[in-house]
Amino acid sequence: MIFNLDLFMPFISSLMLIIFVMVSVAFLTLLERKVLGYVQIRKGPNKIGYFGILQPFCDAIKLFTKEQILPFLSNSIIYYFSPIFSLFLSLFIWLCIPFLVKLYSFNLGVLFFFCCMSFGVYTVMLAGWSSNSAYALLGSLRSIAQTISYEVALVLMLLSVLFLIGSFNLVYFELFQKNLWFLILFFPIGMMWMISSLAETNRTPFDFAEGESELVSGFNVEYGAGGFALIFLAEYASILFMSMLFSMLFLGSQVCSFFFFLKLNCIAFLFIWVRGALPRYRYDKLMNMAWKSYLPSVLYFLLLFVGLFIFIF
Repeated sequence: MIFNLDLFMPFISSLMLIIFVMVSVAFLTLLERKVLGYVQIRKGPNKIGYFGILQPFCDAIKLFTKEQILPFLSNSIIYYFSPIFSLFLSLFIWLCIPFLVKLYSFNLGVLFFFCCMSFGVYTVMLAGWSSNSAYALLGSLRSIAQTISYEVALVLMLLSVLFLIGSFNLVYFELFQKNLWFLILFFPIGMMWMISSLAETNRTPFDFAEGESELVSGFNVEYGAGGFALIFLAEYASILFMSMLFSMLFLGSQVCSFFFFLKLNCIAFLFIWVRGALPRYRYDKLMNMAWKSYLPSVLYFLLLFVGLFIFIF
């Protein structure tokens, strides 16, 4: 009986985690539409349910009950499975968070995060290529270039902090920030991490892969119904995860505390606020910022922290 319980508890906990993340994504989309409505001096969704609280569920039912269309001469298998794999990665990456129930013991949680994040590039590339559309392919190429550029900076930023912690386990970020937040200690890195997170999740002002405010859609232009819904869910699950990771890395507190989730909501709100307030950045300036500004700055910080690590130990 104990053996069976040990076998099924991780499975049940993982299933509960997936359900809670999906419900959180649903209400994050509602929050975004409400906030953008008030930013543009109009009401957000307010008809279905109390203050429009059932709107995300109605949208999900509508999308998943629509007819699934395959573009002519597309690579149908890859076209069909790319959104599924994208959502799978966005949910799978949550396993590295050290929750109270301790789903899985991760001493290399940071490496697991980087591996899952790097795989996300392939889903975007295959989704754009398999659609057999020039516009989708161009959107996917822009997204790949942008994501790879900022992943380099993200890795080096996290390495700078890891040198002082001395472990890849995310639990140590909570232990080392009991008296002082890393956002105060590493303020420039924290701000660069936040901006890089916007670029990594293809959010405004870096949404070149989609260009949703005036272009048609980018890499997911041929997707509709369930395929579009899965891509949409994957994007917002990534936003929630990056908000949680920022809270854990720079605003440290216990994952099981109320204040941790309050910080998470504030960072998620910041993602939405930026979308409502800022126009899109120019593509060449995005690349210049990644390779000519962020990369040299982060390398200088990395050298500084390596020197501190050698000096202390």
